[in-house]
Amino acid sequence: MSAKERALIARTHEEFGMCLTADRLKDDFEKLGITAGITLLVHCSLSKIGWVCGGPVTIIQVLLDLLGPDGTLVMPSHTADNSEPKYWQNPPVPPEWFDTIRQAIPGYQTDITPTFNMGKLAETFRHWPGVLRSQHPLYSMIALGRKAKLIIDQHYDSCGEQSPLARLYDCTDNGYVLLLGVPHENNTSLHLAEYRFQIDRNIKKTFVCGTSIINPETNTRQWFEWNDYDYDAKDFNDVGHAFDSIEGNTKIGKVGLAECRLMKQYLLVDFAVNWMDQNRLK
Repeated sequence: MSAKERALIARTHEEFGMCLTADRLKDDFEKLGITAGITLLVHCSLSKIGWVCGGPVTIIQVLLDLLGPDGTLVMPSHTADNSEPKYWQNPPVPPEWFDTIRQAIPGYQTDITPTFNMGKLAETFRHWPGVLRSQHPLYSMIALGRKAKLIIDQHYDSCGEQSPLARLYDCTDNGYVLLLGVPHENNTSLHLAEYRFQIDRNIKKTFVCGTSIINPETNTRQWFEWNDYDYDAKDFNDVGHAFDSIEGNTKIGKVGLAECRLMKQYLLVDFAVNWMDQNRLK
């Protein structure tokens, strides 16, 4: 057992006297506002919740039970390690490796390629029976439930109008984001706002992206490049806190030890576009 897990057990025991169970988590999620039938995009730091009996499997099962047969659970399954290596920072690699990586990294495959730095919850959910994954080789998302196919189909933009983020936006009052122990800077829906802000301002796509894909016509691996926006989350916490400050926008509560935020995604995106228009151009 690692020192990190020992500390997590100690914190959980100190706060609750026992480990966190499905029943306890169900109660916390219900108090936060998770209800049947909604489409829910979850960003999670598992360790912030506490020591959960059953770990990520328990959390996923509780969420699916609460959402019910008409609900849909969505998570990011991004693969940032399948990208242009000259931009890597966590950690960087030597420049003399760049060409080798571009030529050798395996092509993205929805059923094989693991998530990268998305956390245990998302990686566990990726293997869940029936989960669908979008085709984008860098910014893929996974979903299970009534609207899963609608959410992940035709994912051609990284974070734009042909992405799962935009399909969640189309769900309006039924589409929610849950920040489960993570700050606003982890909220990928703000990238949709970024996209729309830059489109509205006629900002050009100048950031050169690269990724390894499987060519469907030849069934061979190839390196693919395209221009995109240089997405930047450095002000996402500012956007999110401003959104939180308006009464009724965000439900804030605890799930286990984790501070959590539940919000309607379309309201957040509309607010963020206006916020960026007022603040990013100063």
